Amino acid sequence: MTSPLRVLLLEDNAHDAELIQALLEANHFVCEVTRVQTRAEFVAGLENAGIDLILADYKLPSFDGLSALKLALDARADLPFIFVSGSLGEEVAIEAVKTGATDYVVKSRLSRLVPSVQRALRDARERAERKKAEEAFRRSETYLAEAQRLSNTGSFGWDPASGKIYWSDETYRIFECEPTTEPTVQIVLDRTHPDDRMQLRQIIDRASIERSEFTAEHRLLMADGSVKYVRAVANPSTGEDPESFVFVGAVMDITDRKRAEEERERLRQLEADLAHMNRVSMMGELAASLAHEIKQPIAAAALNGEACMNWLRRDAPDVTQASRAASAMVAAMARAGGIIDRVSSLYRRGTPERELVDLNEIVREMSVLLGHTANRNAVSIRTDLDPELPTTTADRVQLQQVLMNLMLNGIEAMQDTCGELSIASKRTEDGQLLISVSDTGIGLSIDEAERIFEAFFTTKPRGTGMGLSISRRIIASHGGHLWASPNTGRGATFQFTLPVEATAS
Repeated sequence: MTSPLRVLLLEDNAHDAELIQALLEANHFVCEVTRVQTRAEFVAGLENAGIDLILADYKLPSFDGLSALKLALDARADLPFIFVSGSLGEEVAIEAVKTGATDYVVKSRLSRLVPSVQRALRDARERAERKKAEEAFRRSETYLAEAQRLSNTGSFGWDPASGKIYWSDETYRIFECEPTTEPTVQIVLDRTHPDDRMQLRQIIDRASIERSEFTAEHRLLMADGSVKYVRAVANPSTGEDPESFVFVGAVMDITDRKRAEEERERLRQLEADLAHMNRVSMMGELAASLAHEIKQPIAAAALNGEACMNWLRRDAPDVTQASRAASAMVAAMARAGGIIDRVSSLYRRGTPERELVDLNEIVREMSVLLGHTANRNAVSIRTDLDPELPTTTADRVQLQQVLMNLMLNGIEAMQDTCGELSIASKRTEDGQLLISVSDTGIGLSIDEAERIFEAFFTTKPRGTGMGLSISRRIIASHGGHLWASPNTGRGATFQFTLPVEATAS
């Protein structure tokens, strides 16, 4: 259904009003006409927001069309205003249009009314659409400027042929230049950190010659001596003339991101250093155990070497027995070398190396290495290992470090108390691998059971507070979880889980 044409008609002659309405309706307009004759009625009619068109006589007994035009221009400048009068001279009509009227039609030639109304409505519609588009464009520019400000991203255009550069407001802010400054390539290079200028110059020159997209990440040295990191990306864009092209791109202030990356890297390195220091600090505890463990295979190798020589010194050398003794000697030395390798691996630093590991085997290794330390502290070590426990993908040295931390903590908690350190392995109901280390020592409070994993928190007089924090991070990096809980009786239990296929991170 066509919307009606709402007309505010300033006309004192009822017959003329009917004629105008009839003429419009005869030309397919559905009209709703509000006829007014006085200033007060006209002002009231202007307040109707639904009015589409004003038609006005030039002279009325108590009011006039020019006064009506001025009122309309002040209140509703967007409304088409057409004079329809029988007393409108040519000069007056032209002056009225100059004042702001849309058109004029003399009553003696009302045939011009419909084309005039159609043209006025069309022009008003186009003005409204243009205004709407301009408002949308301004709104879009506002949104874009705000988005650039929030994301620290500016835009730019660059015409290599003319050297002309366009910067958005945010680009001016990033480069800390006044908005009145005309941007140039030289300004960009002058703002660039001296160590990065040559590389940026090469990128710009190559892109200009090859007409290729480019990405440049470099530093800006600001007037106050501070440094910004920026990343610029641009694509060539050709216009109607294929011989000419411009670059359109964006420049991002990535200083915060760069600093965050540097801080993360510093913390990662610090964590690696602390983990290495933690391993090295445990070597004192292992020294006695290492000496004790190595003595046995070395002594056995010496005895077998002497026996081999005795078999060979006989009047009739017994080569078979000598060979057996030599083989036993080699085996003893290999066993000693294996012990040294297991311990020295804890000294190494470097990137984690994932491989298939048997947790039971690691438990047995650490039980042997810490056996002498446990004996010196009147502690016995007992293991309860699930023989069906599957392997997992993990870093062997890191898991050795975790287990050593937990076992040494347990031994220290039971010094001279004839306690027992129990290490068990099993598979949980949800399929994960579980290792538990339980002692009968001084125990933990509920609060300590969680706080003990915080960095630098320790319950030991000479503790660093890093061993358990690092251990929890190692287990978490393998996709597992490490926690502690007080025992019902004496002591505490530390447990950690690992997936059968541990995740790398």
